[in-house]
Amino acid sequence: MKKMVFIAALLGLLFCFAGCGAALRNGSPENSNETAEKNSGQAGPGAAGPYTVDTKISEVINDPVFGEYGRLLFPVNSAYYSGDTLGELRLTWYSNIDANKTVEIVNSLRSRAAAGETVFYDIYTEKEKEADAEKRDTGLFFFKGNPGGKFAVCNAGGGFAYVGAMHDSFPHALELSKKGYNAFALIYRPGAQTACEDLARAIRFIFEHAEELEVDTDCYSLWGGSAGGRMAAWLGSYGPGAFGGSDLPRPGAVILQYTGHSDYTENDPPTYACVGESDGIASWRTMERRMEALHAFGIPTEFHHYPGLSHGFGLGTGTVAEGWLDDAAAFWEAQM
Repeated sequence: MKKMVFIAALLGLLFCFAGCGAALRNGSPENSNETAEKNSGQAGPGAAGPYTVDTKISEVINDPVFGEYGRLLFPVNSAYYSGDTLGELRLTWYSNIDANKTVEIVNSLRSRAAAGETVFYDIYTEKEKEADAEKRDTGLFFFKGNPGGKFAVCNAGGGFAYVGAMHDSFPHALELSKKGYNAFALIYRPGAQTACEDLARAIRFIFEHAEELEVDTDCYSLWGGSAGGRMAAWLGSYGPGAFGGSDLPRPGAVILQYTGHSDYTENDPPTYACVGESDGIASWRTMERRMEALHAFGIPTEFHHYPGLSHGFGLGTGTVAEGWLDDAAAFWEAQM
């Protein structure tokens, strides 16, 4: 009799444990609060707390809130970046990477996406991506400003080998959105021709969806650093139509950073440029000559060269270039 009671008690305990396990797996109401308390403050996929400098890059990429586009936040080819955490992130050819800005960017995108806001747009159709698999590695991250505000497209560099958006276009787009502008950061296919084609397609996408995006297409601007600066300059010189972007207007202003781009036309839009004097990749003298030629055509220009500054200084926080983005935005505004 005692043996039967013992077995019955044991079975009862087993059923209890099984029921508790099922309740946790099914997210039953009686366990939801406890689970939320355990997860609060933890960085990583599905967590309630914000990212920090100690958050692993892989956790950001795989965070469910970003879906399939989380992988495009960082270079698709991982050979061009190093570091396991956001605070350790390093990008090839770039200096002055600000870990706190990196954290601010991903937290901004994450909170907006979690709130139901669209922060990423495909620029190619599924059929086009099926025909060319590399087009899956493209798209626009959207840093929304004021409804009806003008728009800018920011283009990161990377030597046409990769896209260094986390340092060279996301920070710019975020800061422009704080000023009320609707800023996009383009993820493009490496290669000068394909990059320009993707930029032209992105501009076309924005024009075609201007009402949905709540942007003003008049006097838009193109921004770019290094290779991204060449993209912005080429589209400024020849227009989106030269790269398959339909018969769309040239930008109202082009903003260039640390590029030695020398090509120009007498039809170039107003151009702002800044380069470091110690840049071993992009000669500030080359850009100075280009800007002088544009000025001779009567095209509005503004040029800054910074002593001791090397390539890829981004926002220039803590350097002699700090505040350049405010000057560039004012230059753009003067063309409106």
